[in-house]
Amino acid sequence: MRTAIPLTVLVTGLACSLFTASAQARARVFVASYGNDSNPCTFGSPCKTFQQAVNVVDPNGEVTAIDSAGFGPISINGKSVTITSPAGVEAGIAAPAPGTAAITINGPAIVNLSGLTLDGAHVANSTGISLSGAGGFLTVRDCVIRNFGQDGIDFHTDGGGGVLSVSNTVVSDNGNTGIAYYPSGTINVASVTLNRVEMRNNSKYGFFLWGSLSTPPLNTPMSLTASVFESTVSGSLLAGLYALTTLNNSFVDIELFHSVVTANGVGLLAEGYGIISVANSNVTANVWDWQGPNNGLVQSYGDNYSFNNVNSSGAMHPVPRN
Repeated sequence: MRTAIPLTVLVTGLACSLFTASAQARARVFVASYGNDSNPCTFGSPCKTFQQAVNVVDPNGEVTAIDSAGFGPISINGKSVTITSPAGVEAGIAAPAPGTAAITINGPAIVNLSGLTLDGAHVANSTGISLSGAGGFLTVRDCVIRNFGQDGIDFHTDGGGGVLSVSNTVVSDNGNTGIAYYPSGTINVASVTLNRVEMRNNSKYGFFLWGSLSTPPLNTPMSLTASVFESTVSGSLLAGLYALTTLNNSFVDIELFHSVVTANGVGLLAEGYGIISVANSNVTANVWDWQGPNNGLVQSYGDNYSFNNVNSSGAMHPVPRN
């Protein structure tokens, strides 16, 4: 899932960052198992925790883990930052306290997370990544997010919408939902992109797109759209993919492409004015293949495979053609 970086490239890059640290202030800082939070967070004198590194790095700067260790939970307040663990390094964040998140982000902020391992150890009401506040842009790639009491990723912006992008990531064995996206307040457009994401064995839903908390601008429809590519959703007790809104002037749509939805309670669930549109995907071995209660719509581009489901709601609705 992650492409290995040659050690010589990594060492050269880190060394260059060390020598240019004074010229670039703290545009790039480092953490290590042997670090100390009283250090300046340079490559030669790294910090011990992600939190201290985030505190001292410049806005739009980068925090990099030098070696494998647990680096503690993180709270990011309105600062745009990149936090990364290179290939071959396992930078972990252990279980937070009950009712908290391993990574808490208060927007507006642009946050990029790469190569991290988040493990909640099933701590009660814990969350992997929680983003809230007035808008935000969150990119998660090459990460593992597992064993949290609530959601793996909880994206809840308040006004201004927000953009979530997750790729090459495993979100598994969480007590509620793998990935939940539910902006509130007045928004025009909000979007999600999931590419090569494995959402496995999450207790309620693999992916939940909820538009009922949002309000469209006056006389303007709201657009809340998620695009899911080459992903797997399996083992969710209630539903694999769930699109829900109760607002008749909103547009809440999950577009599913080249993916597998299997072994869920309901494979595809669109409720209210939610829509799920499916292309070239397998919907197999679910208790129900799909359901569309209360005006919900599940529609097919005509090139999907649905088989071995215990119960079937029949053929999906065809996608209207122009």
